[in-house]
Amino acid sequence: MGLLDGKVAIITGAGGGLGEAYARLFAREGAAVVVNDLGGPRDGSGRDLAMAEAVVDAIKAEGGRAVVNGADISTMDGGQGVFDDAVKAFGKVDILVNNAGILRDVTFAKMTEADWDKVIKVHLKGTFCATLPVWRWMKDNGGGVIVNTSSTSGLIGNFGQSNYGAAKCGIAGLSNVLAIEGRKYNIRLWCLAPGALTRMTADLPRYQQNPGAAFVPDQIAPAVLYMVSPLSGDQSGKIIGVSGPRGVREMKMLEMPGWKPQGAWRAEDIAAHAGEIFFSDDEKLAARRF
Repeated sequence: MGLLDGKVAIITGAGGGLGEAYARLFAREGAAVVVNDLGGPRDGSGRDLAMAEAVVDAIKAEGGRAVVNGADISTMDGGQGVFDDAVKAFGKVDILVNNAGILRDVTFAKMTEADWDKVIKVHLKGTFCATLPVWRWMKDNGGGVIVNTSSTSGLIGNFGQSNYGAAKCGIAGLSNVLAIEGRKYNIRLWCLAPGALTRMTADLPRYQQNPGAAFVPDQIAPAVLYMVSPLSGDQSGKIIGVSGPRGVREMKMLEMPGWKPQGAWRAEDIAAHAGEIFFSDDEKLAARRF
């Protein structure tokens, strides 16, 4: 018996890297998998099904069940098409992992409208487009589990990734709302902030400087399996960070107790009560607050 016996999973961007690791692990655990990938370079240009087809072939060679989907999930038609293929091939959808993404890293002063729009479209709009038909089906058919992919580039920040960070923080916000709306329909929402050495990240300075400290995709995949399997119970609305050397940890936004003004107050009062309002540097370091 596998953790996902009888389940059907859609995984976007599953032609390589993290998505491939999820797809192959899910299949080994008994799930039927829709392997979605547009293909092409990591900047979102081009189209090539070869990578997704290779993943499906590998799953089938191990005795698993999988089908290829090459739809562009950053469009409404593409998102609907992935869902339709899942229902056509396997009759239902129990799990959706929104993993597809691209990079167009550049400092903000050099950002073009095209670089901004393309990254926001693939990550943030793509999560919306792929989720909507699945959400509506889960709402009417007993629920399911959705995993959205955020990033510390948005939750904390990272140089040269303003477009990517904005999209990834937007995905975290979307996940917060869907976790609330999904409670009454038994739809559980998770958010993942992964850090792994993949085609997308291979030339980032932090991985080039210390590649041995980076997780590989197979070291991220168990966290996603935990999220979508019975192991996680009824948990929802949480962000898990998974990366080397920090390992596996929940990430969340926290509030200070704060200062409560009585009556009229001035900007100078914020300075006077700063210790009640702001986290100290020591507190941030101790708790890794963000």
